[in-house]
Amino acid sequence: MTAVMRRRTWSRGVVALAALAAISPAAAAPRRGEHWVATWTASPEPAAAGLGSNEGFNNQTVRMIVHTSIGGARVRVRLSNAYGAAPLTIGAAHIARRGEGAAIQANSDRPLMFSGNASVTIPAGALALSDPVDLDVPALSDLVISVFVPGSTGPATWHLTGHHPTYVSGPGDLTASADMAGAATKTSWYWLSGVDVLAPDGAQTIIAFGDSITDGAAAKPDSNSDWPSELARRLAAGTLRGRKFSVANEGISGNRIWHDFIGQNALARFDADALAQPGAAFVIILEGINDIGFSEAKIPGRDTAAEAVTADQIIAGLRQIIERAHEHGLKIFGGTLTPFEGARYQSAEGEAKRQAVNAWIRTSGAFDDVVDFEQAVRDPAHPGRLLPAYDSGDHLHPSGEGYKAMGDAVNLSLFLSGAAR
Repeated sequence: MTAVMRRRTWSRGVVALAALAAISPAAAAPRRGEHWVATWTASPEPAAAGLGSNEGFNNQTVRMIVHTSIGGARVRVRLSNAYGAAPLTIGAAHIARRGEGAAIQANSDRPLMFSGNASVTIPAGALALSDPVDLDVPALSDLVISVFVPGSTGPATWHLTGHHPTYVSGPGDLTASADMAGAATKTSWYWLSGVDVLAPDGAQTIIAFGDSITDGAAAKPDSNSDWPSELARRLAAGTLRGRKFSVANEGISGNRIWHDFIGQNALARFDADALAQPGAAFVIILEGINDIGFSEAKIPGRDTAAEAVTADQIIAGLRQIIERAHEHGLKIFGGTLTPFEGARYQSAEGEAKRQAVNAWIRTSGAFDDVVDFEQAVRDPAHPGRLLPAYDSGDHLHPSGEGYKAMGDAVNLSLFLSGAAR
């Protein structure tokens, strides 16, 4: 484990003590009795060689698009330097509702403050939580978060697969600009790990925790068609006795239960990416297919055979996560592993592991309930394969129609049940 990784295990989710000590009387303090939920999240990842360009930024503004699940009248933002090799200085940050492209809606721009200050320096391994601002945030809408970094950042903490355009300016602070014409475009989120809204009492956050199939790999860009977004659309219809729920997508492409790859393994990141999220009450976990498949893959520079795991080891890892969720009072639902026949890393041995894990998920009673994603997307004539209409083409990741089927497979009544066992 690297020094940065070690720092992250104790500091993610905590605003640096130095920043807390510097709170000024003018800082916007949380109001007594406020109830916050995570309307949008992205799991921080380290800059990884060979997985996209991430050399960092210098005297530039980065404008990012996020899509809300639940709405609210006050909002705050989380910025993460979880994998930074040095302190990160944010010179300015703004939030607004999205217009067309990189433009913001008139009169919606709000500057963000951090403990009453317009700028903040985030220690390596830490995160910063902005002060709340009043802004009408509709459910299922796009927000724009603009971040100005005055100096060289080095490789940035990011979420590689952003699925929305990110606009990068030339030199200067453009956080308050109505548009960013001529900006370069990327498809990752940088430093941005969460957006929270002030929600009605009783509103709760559902954590979608998983790998690329949760992250939304193969979904059409800027379409919000991953399965957590499909679930959020169903919940926004308000059919659950007036109850309000947000959906936080904590998927990382390539994620595994036992070993790191693009991001930290699921066991290492579960506290920060699930348990620490505002309003967290439920988890839907879909993990294990990469633990199976990567032992068959050939990845340059990695001894993947040495990282092979058995079905029993996958089950043991899931049991650990179940116990930790229950320890914190969350209910956790197990997602069955979806078919992958024809994928590059599929094998007969891997299919046997998948079937064994799914049998345990369905019958063990270890989870509070089960979401049968496999049944929702498999081809009845060839159960080891995705239904052709639900296959993005790589035989592993669902198409947009497949993601919709997955979102539709979640029984909404699960979220009306009582406390965790």
